[in-house]
Amino acid sequence: MLSSSELNLGLIGQKLSHSFSKQYFLENYGIATYSLIELPAIIELPSAISRLHLDGFNVTIPYKREIIPLLNDIDPIAKEIGAVNTVVVKRIHRQDSQWQNKTEQIRLIGYNTDAPAFLETLQPQLEPHHHKALILGTGGASLAVSWALRQLGIEYRFVSRTPHDHFISYDAARELLIKDDFSIIINATPVGMYPNCEASPWPFPELLNRHHLCYDLIYNPSPTLFLKEAESRGAKTLNGLAMLHLQADLALKIWNTSR
Repeated sequence: MLSSSELNLGLIGQKLSHSFSKQYFLENYGIATYSLIELPAIIELPSAISRLHLDGFNVTIPYKREIIPLLNDIDPIAKEIGAVNTVVVKRIHRQDSQWQNKTEQIRLIGYNTDAPAFLETLQPQLEPHHHKALILGTGGASLAVSWALRQLGIEYRFVSRTPHDHFISYDAARELLIKDDFSIIINATPVGMYPNCEASPWPFPELLNRHHLCYDLIYNPSPTLFLKEAESRGAKTLNGLAMLHLQADLALKIWNTSR
């Protein structure tokens, strides 16, 4: 088993200038290497694994779902969620007894630590009237959020700028906020993330009040415009930094115990 200080880890995504993951792992765990790996396409992942000799990596936008076909195995919870944010790289070395040739087979195993981290950080903030939620976004992060809400018995709707049978529009979400008791709003989109800090994913801040709980998975900047507007109207607010730290802790435990 490799110790934390021997692990070569990283984060894959398309744009990673906003990420605090490298800083967190290096400062708190003394990881040997934690690389920020910007991939223009997921097809470039195998060469990155080989080039950096990765033992594991995190996954962020937009690859949490796209990576699944590249995996050799997937944890049952991650399979249920339909998104992966943590991958273990296993290397199996074989030697041909006749020719004395050594070969290396790489296997990728996917997990999701976003979902339990989101659940654990949301639960202490809930009040009795917080039992219906709007999830802004329909990507991999939103799937982790929806899994956690199901565990908590919270009804939810996905909100999308391109609505269809399973996603409602922002105008429909506005009506739910006015007419029904949807008192939780969760931003699972990248809107408002550094460097585009002057954008907000929620176009109706005037509807927010002290009964609402607004959770933005974005942690850079802190607070986001969404949370600033929510807090100014008395809503309870929470950003994604605690979730980032907790999902990272869970990921490291997986990497350490799966060697």
